[in-house]
Amino acid sequence: MSRPLGITVSRHIMDSQRLHPEATGDLTGLLNELIVAAKTISAEVNMAGLADILGMSGKTNIQGEHVQKLDEFSNNTIKRRMARCGYLCAMTSEEEADIIPVAEGYEGKYTLAFDPLDGSSNIDVNVSIGTIFSIHRRRSPDGGPGEEADLLQPGRDQVAAGYIIYGSSTMLVFTTGDGVHGFTLDPSVGEFYLSHPDIRIPEKSKYFSVNEGNWNYWQEPVRRYLEYLKEEDKATGRPYSARYIGSMVADFHRNLIAGGVFLYPRDGKDSTKTYGKLRLLYEAAPLAMVVEQAGGKAVTDDGRRILDIVPDDLHQRVPVVIGSSKDVDTFLDFTNGKK
Repeated sequence: MSRPLGITVSRHIMDSQRLHPEATGDLTGLLNELIVAAKTISAEVNMAGLADILGMSGKTNIQGEHVQKLDEFSNNTIKRRMARCGYLCAMTSEEEADIIPVAEGYEGKYTLAFDPLDGSSNIDVNVSIGTIFSIHRRRSPDGGPGEEADLLQPGRDQVAAGYIIYGSSTMLVFTTGDGVHGFTLDPSVGEFYLSHPDIRIPEKSKYFSVNEGNWNYWQEPVRRYLEYLKEEDKATGRPYSARYIGSMVADFHRNLIAGGVFLYPRDGKDSTKTYGKLRLLYEAAPLAMVVEQAGGKAVTDDGRRILDIVPDDLHQRVPVVIGSSKDVDTFLDFTNGKK
């Protein structure tokens, strides 16, 4: 049975480039190289149970968390693929403490921040996991190695951001500032095809995603907001239903498609999480760009727009409330004392 011809991600990126006569093609090339790395990771994830690659590597990352074997493989795959692509001046990974230089002589005009395998604590139980990426234009002069300052830019200055989710199918979702589009991998031909054009997150939902096990450690406005969502009121579509996977990229993806609000507020049980758990550069900022381009919102638990936060550290953490715009607005009413 023949397969219907569809728009490939490479064709989509090229068509988008043609809308910008000033474009040099470097961002197109960068995205295509990143997509090749994603295909490699996808193949390994799908074979993980057969390849003796599940489980711990015996190492810990800069966050003090155990590094899974697939974490390490994914991190190395992206580094090796991108180090000589010719489009980057520097990289940074959630798994590494310092800036990652590119190969000498291959310096380009963009930077890449990435979480190689978000949700990796769920690898051994076969829950969807993913790669998140963020691209900025360098600020230092072209032609040499990038600097840490090139990476420490606010999310509003991203030129592209997105994620690849490895689940029942592998999907690439990204934006270059002109809407959000989703592509599904056809493993029989090794190509991503446009499956979700111009994704728009529903303005209001009936789902919330949060780890309620941390309830006792949250600030009062957050607790009151969750209580509000669980109250019965047919006029406002309450109570909401809980949908929490524990893999941010999976929770975010479901909410992006079906509507919902994801929360990871700061808590008081761990001094390292005083300012939140999720990383600004690798998780919060790129997903904030995606959700805003899809019509949603992303703020901290004290109401700051995530895309406006200027990072002061490669591994800065922030509290996150992200999802359907009206649900985030309702949360802001609680933080502002309006409810």
